[in-house]
Amino acid sequence: MSRPQPKEFTVIKKELVTPHMLRLTLGGESVKALPDDQESSYVKLIFPNGNERPLMRTYTIRHHRKDEIDIDFMLHEDSGPASTWAKAAQSGDTIIIGGPGPKKLIESSSDWQLLVGDMTALPAISVNLGELPYSAKGYAVIEVVSEDDIQTLKHPENIEIKWVINPYPGTDSNALLNEVKSLHWLDGNASVWAACEFNSMKALRDFFKNEKNISKENLYISSYWKLGINEDEHKIEKRNDAEA
Repeated sequence: MSRPQPKEFTVIKKELVTPHMLRLTLGGESVKALPDDQESSYVKLIFPNGNERPLMRTYTIRHHRKDEIDIDFMLHEDSGPASTWAKAAQSGDTIIIGGPGPKKLIESSSDWQLLVGDMTALPAISVNLGELPYSAKGYAVIEVVSEDDIQTLKHPENIEIKWVINPYPGTDSNALLNEVKSLHWLDGNASVWAACEFNSMKALRDFFKNEKNISKENLYISSYWKLGINEDEHKIEKRNDAEA
């Protein structure tokens, strides 16, 4: 199946969801061309780069309505091209977007679920929580920069949400792991969905595979970024890690 051609989207509005999370609502004819129900799919935001190859940055569709999508941008000190663009964006501005790529949802048929991530994964975790059956049980462990960044999320009542405050994202690769280790591990088979900074991901992956023996089909784990490097360099690190 051929990939859809990148298309132009228009900024409709922007709002600060929390101090470190900025939401852009995008519209235009291109939204109507998207397949239905694309919340949690990923898209590539494409930025011109002089005579060089354009820069591409990966983001999650947080909400998908008939004629609009929302994309949430985490705001941090060393802003890359995407969050820099988002901060400056005005209503009527346009952006070229490729995708959408496939959804990555947690396996919902296991006995219980565990979702883990930092603020870059919060949009995807939010969609996952909203799509789980009402009877689901387990935990979501979410790292945010400050208490003011805690969001009210729709979730099954037996999924307990644990918030981890880390004012310096990426600097403590055990912040999420320590919270996960402190959980009361439920009976039965767990399915795990985790996405965060590269070193945090490695620490979690080691724990889930070696200490908890989570099966391959019940484990989705990904690093969304790595402290100190850009997405293009991160992609190389991820490839090297996968080969190792």
